[in-house]
Amino acid sequence: MASIKLAYIGGGSTRAPGTMASFIHQGENFNGSEVVLVDLNAEHLEIVRKIAEKMARNQGLDIRVSATTDRRAALVDCDAVLTSFRPGGFEARYIDESVPLKHGVIGQETQGPGGFFMALRTIHVMQGIVRDMEELCPNAWLINYTNPINIVSEAVTHHSEIRTVSLCEGPIIFPRHIAEVAGLDPDKVDATMIGLNHGCWSIKHLYDGQDMIPLLQEAYERMKDDPSADVHGLRWLKLAALMESIPASYFQYYYFKDEVLEELRNKPTTRAQDIMSWVPDYWQHYREQAEAEDPQLDPSRSRGGIHELELAIDVMDAIFNQKDEVWPVNVPNHGAIADFPDDRVVEVPGRVSGEGIQPIPQGSLPRHVSGLVKMLGEYQALAAEAAWCGTRKDAIRALASNPLCFSLEKAERIYDEMAAALRDYLPERLLR
Repeated sequence: MASIKLAYIGGGSTRAPGTMASFIHQGENFNGSEVVLVDLNAEHLEIVRKIAEKMARNQGLDIRVSATTDRRAALVDCDAVLTSFRPGGFEARYIDESVPLKHGVIGQETQGPGGFFMALRTIHVMQGIVRDMEELCPNAWLINYTNPINIVSEAVTHHSEIRTVSLCEGPIIFPRHIAEVAGLDPDKVDATMIGLNHGCWSIKHLYDGQDMIPLLQEAYERMKDDPSADVHGLRWLKLAALMESIPASYFQYYYFKDEVLEELRNKPTTRAQDIMSWVPDYWQHYREQAEAEDPQLDPSRSRGGIHELELAIDVMDAIFNQKDEVWPVNVPNHGAIADFPDDRVVEVPGRVSGEGIQPIPQGSLPRHVSGLVKMLGEYQALAAEAAWCGTRKDAIRALASNPLCFSLEKAERIYDEMAAALRDYLPERLLR
């Protein structure tokens, strides 16, 4: 078992109790380790610390959990740094989602202008984290879960030698979820997805050993005229049936752009507003469990459920316990996807071991879907560079290249309004 020092930046977030539950669940693989929770809110940090400490104690584990608002102190001699934070909180997410809608553009957490401004805010913070890591723990792994993860890793890998991987469960859960939509058993699915984070397609899609696509096509034909069928599920099935590949669910924003835009405009609240209405109950539940002798997280009152960021724990286990496993990772391409630049961060299966992470060659995406993915990849590279060292002009050029925007006039108007609203979370160079 590996004894490591892990700094968890975002350790006072609404997802943090579930993340610590994931870590403790695999705690035998990390017995003797130290976890330092880092966040801006001392009260929330203490709540999460108490929950995690009691969970570890009740499982008979030797895992020390501490908490601090001093990031630099936490990073000293770390082996791994897990990042999952939200600059500006859900209030900033509300701006991400609502302002683009005023200009006829989809507002979403990771896509379009909303995802772009999330990237600008996140990378502004990540620069400081990376500089601190280079000084205080230069050999540590940066394991990033902060959205938009592709753009974050794109920026870090081009500007630092810190070993970096970004992670998302999407390639694991998308095939399972579309199987459920089609009325199939998700446990019988065997799929491989490649592309970009929230922008991947399946190149292998088996169900009980057979091609899954005909089953999805049959499901769509059976369900398309059913007025009770979920419209988002139907769109997902239709796209898979036509493209003969399982798509990330986020492709609905591109292939059904007009329909989604209209739905978002007609919805009385944004997703951020919905979440903000739930947050007080999350923290009430966490406070209750922090005082309990045997904390038990209720999935219905926990952000994301009771086990969060499990993939990060799996990857750390494979690295630090020197296993040889394959997991979906976001790392520089290095030939894994044909026709993509070697330095472009892509989402592919990677071999994870004590030697590090190596992307596994996968061939090409189907031609009829690769164009959009490549376009998104170019946009992400521009966004990463603008966020790391660019100016307002660089940022507007990047935003104008986003397929959901694709308008210089809209890009300028949206950028200036959002930058003014979010200026407290942006570097000065992006405001001029």
